[in-house]
Amino acid sequence: MFNSLGGEIVVPHITVEYTRNLDGFDPAKVLAGVNRACLDSGLFSEADIKSRALAIDCFAVGTPGQDRGFVHVRIALLSGRGSEERKALSDTVLAALSSGGHAMGGMEVQLSVETVEIDLPSYAKALVQG
Repeated sequence: MFNSLGGEIVVPHITVEYTRNLDGFDPAKVLAGVNRACLDSGLFSEADIKSRALAIDCFAVGTPGQDRGFVHVRIALLSGRGSEERKALSDTVLAALSSGGHAMGGMEVQLSVETVEIDLPSYAKALVQG
């Protein structure tokens, strides 16, 4: 698939935010599963999938005193993907996240995925090889 400038549409930038209270949670395992789900979607080439995980220390889920946490995946894509492709991608990543066998310490954990568009005209990228 190509953008209006004739270049291939790639670039998924994936951010996984998770609450630090998830005992046994393995962010590297989650990133591997999310990257595999993105590759399996057929929308991206392997080398274009970039992901990172951020632990959240200060958070609230509901009211104080509840033993809860969350994992939220944000997939930033260049504009040009249709809503059906974006929904299918979110569903695929959520399924991978849900079935990944991640230890959550026996607490209630909310899992979510969103896609957001990167403005194509303002996006810049360079590939540097050493």
